[in-house]
Amino acid sequence: MKRPRGKGATLRRGDKGFDAAVLATSFSGRDPGRRPDIYIQANKDADVVAAVKLAREQQHRISLCSGGHSWAQNHLRDGGMLIDLSRLNAIVIDAGARTARVGPGCWSIDLDRALKRVGLFFPVAHAPDVCLGGFLLQGGFGWNSRALGLACESVVGLDVVLADGTQVHASAEQNADLYWAARGAGPGFFGVVTTFHLKLHERPKVTAMIMQVFHERWLEDVFTWAHAIGPSVSSSVEFQLLITPKTLFTGKPGVEVLAPVMTSSWKAAREATAFIRQSPVRKRASVSTPLLPLSTMRMSEGAAQTHFPPKMHWCVDNMWTDAPIADLMPGLRKVSDTLPPAPSHALWLNWQPNRARPDMAFSMEAGFYFAAYGEWRHAEDDARYSTWATDRISEMAHLGKGIQLADENLGRRKARFMSDTNHGRLEQIRAHYDPDGRFNSYMTAP
Repeated sequence: MKRPRGKGATLRRGDKGFDAAVLATSFSGRDPGRRPDIYIQANKDADVVAAVKLAREQQHRISLCSGGHSWAQNHLRDGGMLIDLSRLNAIVIDAGARTARVGPGCWSIDLDRALKRVGLFFPVAHAPDVCLGGFLLQGGFGWNSRALGLACESVVGLDVVLADGTQVHASAEQNADLYWAARGAGPGFFGVVTTFHLKLHERPKVTAMIMQVFHERWLEDVFTWAHAIGPSVSSSVEFQLLITPKTLFTGKPGVEVLAPVMTSSWKAAREATAFIRQSPVRKRASVSTPLLPLSTMRMSEGAAQTHFPPKMHWCVDNMWTDAPIADLMPGLRKVSDTLPPAPSHALWLNWQPNRARPDMAFSMEAGFYFAAYGEWRHAEDDARYSTWATDRISEMAHLGKGIQLADENLGRRKARFMSDTNHGRLEQIRAHYDPDGRFNSYMTAP
């Protein structure tokens, strides 16, 4: 989804430019064939209030879009109303209080850049154009989240338009049940967040990355080592493996070992990433880089160019797992052997949650995270690749503990994304705030 230009408008099915405008709300180039009856581009909070009241009067179900990065295109539904929040993108920073107010349409890289100017930090999304609306509602696996926690843990309040058109503030002190639901409900949230109130953090003095590249024949060796070393890796390091048909520097199928690190000094950064330089598989690497200074903005932009170009056709799925690596290996090898052409890839993230989470809707995680990203350029390849990610993850799902909503594919595969207790509580709160089901929920029942 491109940055919004000009004043937002209202379009109805059949209007000139309607189809193009609706499809432009999606980062994916796929046309799912679903269209709303009315599409409203909100310019300010009052537009959201008016849209929700109109939906209530005309009995429309409501879908929401802030940045359009839903791989499953969750916001594109048949009938009803689509409210586009991309123009609600203001950033107001109080550096002294270490707080910020941001709109749901704010790009992650824009907030990161603004905070860098005042020496502050927030765990924004890794992709530059992921907007904060969907990112924060689903939990928010952002830069330095292993150390700082999920991004939603640093949300201290929200301004929300409810199903009846009233606007309220939600926090730990006000409408606490709504605040609880907003931190983890993701696309199943039953209100329109027009402003997020954020707690900010001190910016790490050093941001850097070290990398190694391995040929695909070493996949088993690399993953066995990564699985064993994972629990001991410092929380300042985002240790991850990418299975790709076209590795950096070599252009051949294999595994990229990446270790971004965010710390208070170069000494601490070198110590935290020493496990990469000292690994028993290092001698098999085709390429090994030194620890290089690299800002979060540069890393985000680089990843977007190499792995997440716009208007690709996507099929994505994921799983949390604590399974033994020997049990996981056949599935990992099959993913590698069947990957669609680059930039398709699969991500293995060393997560290792090391502290209790606050009481909130988000409640599903494990030691490791694995996600498959199938992407292709042309509609004629949809039939060939559109089930690849779901097929591969389905084959491994018995080794998982559920999924996370950032890379969900609930339209194709039912999966657990929060604890049963939390899901029950979420539905009770939904029944209170949205008794008529005005807001579309998840694409399938959990």
